[in-house]
Amino acid sequence: MSTSALAGDRYELENVVGRGGMALVYRGRDREDGAAVAVKLLADNLAADPELRRRFAREAELSQRLSHPNVVRVLASGDSEGRAYIVLEYVDGRTVADELQQTGRLPPKRVAELGAQAAAALAHAHERGVVHRDVKPHNLLLARDGTLKVADFGIARVADGTQLTQIGTILGTAAYLAPEQAAGEETTGATDVYALGVVLYELLTGELPFRASTVSELVLSRREREPAPPSELVPDVTPELDAVVLACLARVPADRPDAREVEEMLRGQSPPPTLVMRRPSEAATLVLRPPPSRRRMWVASTAGLAALALGLALAFGGSGSPVRKPVRTAAKVAPIPIAATPTAQAESLARWLRAEGR
Repeated sequence: MSTSALAGDRYELENVVGRGGMALVYRGRDREDGAAVAVKLLADNLAADPELRRRFAREAELSQRLSHPNVVRVLASGDSEGRAYIVLEYVDGRTVADELQQTGRLPPKRVAELGAQAAAALAHAHERGVVHRDVKPHNLLLARDGTLKVADFGIARVADGTQLTQIGTILGTAAYLAPEQAAGEETTGATDVYALGVVLYELLTGELPFRASTVSELVLSRREREPAPPSELVPDVTPELDAVVLACLARVPADRPDAREVEEMLRGQSPPPTLVMRRPSEAATLVLRPPPSRRRMWVASTAGLAALALGLALAFGGSGSPVRKPVRTAAKVAPIPIAATPTAQAESLARWLRAEGR
């Protein structure tokens, strides 16, 4: 495409440096000051949709309100010759995914450092009404000076509406989707916190919190069990770091800390976490939770007393004799329906994931 229409002929395209499902990425140059920039052009297969182009540009404009050392800055955006584009600061470095691939896993201290930077970026965005929706190692960039920068705020919401209907992307992204996001429900800052928890777990252990070779197995694993604490796989992970990661991975959004709390815990600015013991039958999976606020503590105390009373009543059935527990049957996940065409299959997969994702 011609570069003359990019932000009033200010930016010059040089060479392609990346390709993704949503965009083609060029390295470019700011003709005013000579600074390197990154220019993302909406992919050919999506550029034909005027509504998608409009959303792409709108979300890019929204992201321009973000100004934080750990966020890739959006410098300009628009639509040129039917191709929506975003101009961003150029980060000379590599992604967290690259580092993870090279090392297998990262030292806990390094993970806490990177996680705190990512959480700070997300907190800044959430406080301004912006939710990323696609936090994963590939969207965490590492500058040469060691600064982590969260990328793709400008296209995350656009991707959220199309990602679940693209067979090629859902299998690679499903592990980072929060349960409510996979079910097609409202996404909030808690959605990003869950994805950050998956990233932290993966960086610490070299594995995802739920092992699965298919989407069906992933859905069933997330529904039926809690993830093992990272320290079970890597003994040098501290209980405090265990607590942060597992709190981020809570199934219910309201049970997760917000991004600012995650940042503070990872930086060691909050008190040591408390241990929440599950029932004896589930003792193999301890849940380590960070210290709640005073309001949360009051609610938890009240709820705990009520739960204890209800548990005793159910256990003895009001007669002083224990009640035999019913035998649990294994949960099942419905098979993914098969459709006649790739497009129909993608739509079928999206409906299935929303139905079975919780």
